[in-house]
Amino acid sequence: MTVATSTRAVVDELLRRIGEGDPERIAQLYAEHSDWKLAWPEGEHGRAATPWIRHRATRADAAAHYRELAEHHVPEAVGTEVERVLVDGADAVVLGEIRQTARATGRAYRARFALHLTVEEGLVTRHHVYEDSLAVAQAFEPVESGPIR
Repeated sequence: MTVATSTRAVVDELLRRIGEGDPERIAQLYAEHSDWKLAWPEGEHGRAATPWIRHRATRADAAAHYRELAEHHVPEAVGTEVERVLVDGADAVVLGEIRQTARATGRAYRARFALHLTVEEGLVTRHHVYEDSLAVAQAFEPVESGPIR
């Protein structure tokens, strides 16, 4: 099996497990220590309402990420469309769009994403996400109520 074939098999399995939604099974595909980053604007914009969006470093962190993500979204209103998976040796890029609904506000949102993964010895060692963070932040911003008339 070539490196690219092995990478593709792990990425396909990761995507399948993410679709099933079991954080512990998803995390089994991550190395004990990994390079995990999520692109997000500097500062605290939206951080309190989106605690899953932060850098991670361990397999346990990966499980926590998927648990926190599920806790903050309406499970019946979740969808992800993977449009393309590009593989080059140990690296893969997943392109697509997520569709979620924020549990706290009830607001639906769509966000384009690119997920850069690196697979070594059958485990994910890099997980970098680039997404439309403004769409996510806006969905979780508290609803401001105006004066009662």
